[in-house]
Parts: sequence; structure tokens; C-alpha cells
Amino acid sequence: MEASFLQTLLFLAVGISVIVVLTARFRVHAFFALLISCFIVGLGVQLSVSEIITATKDGFGNVMKSLGLIIVLGTALGVILEHTGSTQVMASYILRKVGVKRAPLAMNITGFIVGLPIFCDSGYIVLNGLNQSLARRTGIPVVIMATSLATGLYSVHCLIPPHPGAAAAAGIIGVDFGTLILVGGCIAIPASAVGYLWAKFAGKKSAVATAEVAAATENPDQPSVLKSFLPVIIPILLIALRSFSDKYVDSKFWKECLVVGDPVIALSIGVLLALNGKRGWTKEKLGSLLQDAAEKAGGILVIIGAGGAFGAVLAATNIGGHLSGSLDLGSLGILFPFLLTALLKTAQGSSTVAIITSASIIAPLMPSLMMDKGNGPLFCVLSMGAGSMMVSHANDAYFWVIARFSGLEMKEMLRVYTVASILMGLTAFLVTWLVWIAF
Repeated sequence: MEASFLQTLLFLAVGISVIVVLTARFRVHAFFALLISCFIVGLGVQLSVSEIITATKDGFGNVMKSLGLIIVLGTALGVILEHTGSTQVMASYILRKVGVKRAPLAMNITGFIVGLPIFCDSGYIVLNGLNQSLARRTGIPVVIMATSLATGLYSVHCLIPPHPGAAAAAGIIGVDFGTLILVGGCIAIPASAVGYLWAKFAGKKSAVATAEVAAATENPDQPSVLKSFLPVIIPILLIALRSFSDKYVDSKFWKECLVVGDPVIALSIGVLLALNGKRGWTKEKLGSLLQDAAEKAGGILVIIGAGGAFGAVLAATNIGGHLSGSLDLGSLGILFPFLLTALLKTAQGSSTVAIITSASIIAPLMPSLMMDKGNGPLFCVLSMGAGSMMVSHANDAYFWVIARFSGLEMKEMLRVYTVASILMGLTAFLVTWLVWIAF
């Protein structure tokens, strides 16, 4: 017997609450929180244990099939860029072009570019030494420098692959990676800019912090500017070119040539280019780096897989049919994914968990939201990405990475960075909505 709408809604709320409480209050790994919620929701709506297990396995496996290689390769690219010093080279180059007087802008741009292949927390840790050094040299308050860098990294982390939240949502909803990178990147630019502008405005009255972190030192073994940028730029161009070709080019030969734009191949090329940034690799060092990348990717993949499993269980409950028959979701449209993701992000802290959970809930509701045709799935994912930016506060690990590495107090972080995350999310959604109604 199928569960009623009220029963389904009740256990969905219970399942989401369990995820929030276990991850935010008890610090349980998101994989286990999502897995537990699969059984709570499934049993609550009268699915049998065998049905729940089957849906969980299918959902987990489908996500691994579509995203596994991409996440591993994207993580490896980020780890190698950190090790070779390419991130420092990119930061120094941008600083020279923008000027020391505009150091916050330089760090914001650096964060945006470095954040394309590198997760925001790793990128912040890598660039923190340079950021602190610039704060000392220029006399600019550390909170301005820290927030400028953090928002540049954060804007792309929430909106585009290969970052796990956006990548998982694209896989669950069914969105082309190349198109998402292109459009998401364009929407991330104003979001990043708003974060930078707020940092400058809100940080003016802050005292200049005396940083204790050593300045980044020049390393003669660092790669050239060209070698540093190529591993980031080439994969993005290849993926974007292939996406454009699929939509507007009919030549079979040209499409065969652009197989290199497949995200797996493009990221593999990026990894090889990144390895070229350093000479004299030893098998021990290379093996250690790749093992580190695989271990980092493994932690991300189990969360994404569990998110896919949770989505499969939700699909088995026919929640889409219940909600579409009871609520006028069409009137909410693109606003619903944004509000749901923002609520989950604020409650439990992780942008990745928030967007994966939201995508799992929203996938069966796409027809009811009237976003299942044309560019609807793309803008649905972008709306969720905007929601996953807000609100970053004390339950967000990235919040504490910024605070601890920059030596900022909680009050300063909430006043400047947390408000910046709200403004970024609202800006990203507004731009997404404007583009949505225009097309």
C-alpha cells in the first residue's frame, strides 16, 4: 500500500532533520547520515527493506558511474597544482598585473581562478601565506584580504564542476557539464565581485591585524606563468568547446576530434600539463601525491554516492507525484530549488551536502516545477548552487578555515564574511533568474 502524502512529507522532514542533526550536532560523517536517512524515509513510507537496499545500491552506483572519474581527476589536478607551486605563480602574476594597491582585488581574482580546479578550503590554505604577507606590506586589514580571497574561491566552488556539489547535482538532474561550466562561471563572476566589494566596504573600520604567518618565498623551481595557467585553462576550453560543438556543429569528423572535450579526457590532459610544471619527479613523490589525491577524492565520492542513494529512495517514494498533486510548485519554479538548498546549507553547514540533498529531492519534482524542458535543468542546478552559498557561519568548516588561518575573531567573521556569503547567494540567484526569464 502506497503511503499518503502527509506520511511521505512527514518522513521526508524527519530524514532531512536526521541529516542536519547528525552532521551538524554530532559531527557524524555525511555518508552515514545520508545512509541512515535512506532507511528512515524508506521504512517510514512503507518500502520493504529489500526495496530500500535495491534503490540505495542503484542510486549509489549511478552516481559513481557518472562522476567517479571526474572527481578523482579533478582532485588530482588540484593536489599537483598545489605541490608544484603553480597556485603561487598564478597569484603573483595576477598581483603584478592588478597592482599592490589593489591587492584585495588581486586575491579575489586569484581565488576565482585557482578555485576552478581546487576546493575552496585547500585553495585558501595554499594562498594564505601570500595573503597575509600582502596584508602586512599594504596595511590593508586582514579581514578585507581574507574575505576577498575566500569569496573568490567560494563563488566557483558552489556553482561549477568538478566541485562535488555542482557535479553531483548535474549528474542527478541531468545537465551537460560543459554548459554548466560556461554559464555557471559567468554567474560566479558577479557573485565573486559582490563578495569583494562587501569585504572592502565592511572591513574598512577593522584594525589592521598583525599576521604571524610567514610570507610566501620565491622558489626558483616554480613553473613559468604559462605552465601554471595551462592546466586550468586547457581543460575548461576543451570541455566548453565540446559542449558548443554538440549543440551547434553537425560535422561528424569535428565531433569525433572533440572527444578530447569529454570531462574525463580533458581533466586527464590537465593532470599531465600540471605534472609538466615540475621537473625531476621521483616515483616515490609522484606515488605519494597521487595516493593523497585518491584518498581525498574517496571521502568526497562516498558522500556524493550516498546523496545519489538518498535520491533514489526518495524517487521510490513517489514524492514527486504527491507534491505535484497537492502543491502548485509551478508558481514557485526556480525559487524553490534556491530556498530549499539555502535552508539546508544554513542548517547543516556543508554546501556539498546541501546541494546533493536538494538535487535528490528536486529531481522527481522537475515536471511539477516546469523546469524539465529546455534549459530548465541547467537553471535549476544554478539556482541550487546559489542557495548553497548562504548562509556560511559557525557550522561551516570553510568558515573556520578562514578564521583560524587568518587569525580573525568570530564577531569579525560574522560581520564581514557571513554577510558576504548571503549577498553572494542572493546575487547569484538574481543573475540566474534574470538569465532564466530572458531565455
